Amino acid sequence: MIRYRLICDKEHEFDGWFRSSSDFDEQAAAGDVICPQCASAKVRKGLMAPSIPRKGNTKPETPGKTRAGAEIAEKVTLIMSELRRHVETNYDYVGDKFAEEARRMHYEETPRRDIYGETTLDEARELIEEGVEVAPLPGLEKRKTN
Repeated sequence: MIRYRLICDKEHEFDGWFRSSSDFDEQAAAGDVICPQCASAKVRKGLMAPSIPRKGNTKPETPGKTRAGAEIAEKVTLIMSELRRHVETNYDYVGDKFAEEARRMHYEETPRRDIYGETTLDEARELIEEGVEVAPLPGLEKRKTN
């Protein structure tokens, strides 16, 4: 695994893990590498120092390979599962009308309420550019509207 320091076109910095340099290049070209702060897909590699092992032939550890890394990964998975359950239990599901509904609330055309649903990456970018507060929530499965 290779860790890159990434920077979006709005200069937000974040880390990304990739199997190889070409894996990053392919994902970035396809628009699959997204800034977690602004959802921009215009991402480039930042300047990073190489990881040098402490002993002659020791390989640097990759995330999740150490006991501490595995524990952190388990905690993150648990937190995301709890967050998903909270959203599914307490928010209104609006399906593929998410962008429309979020925009209507933002412009005070309808009362504010907690919602979740699906939207395209382009719609999410447009919402963010308009100042609509949205955030991706991994792990939610698409479901049928009532």
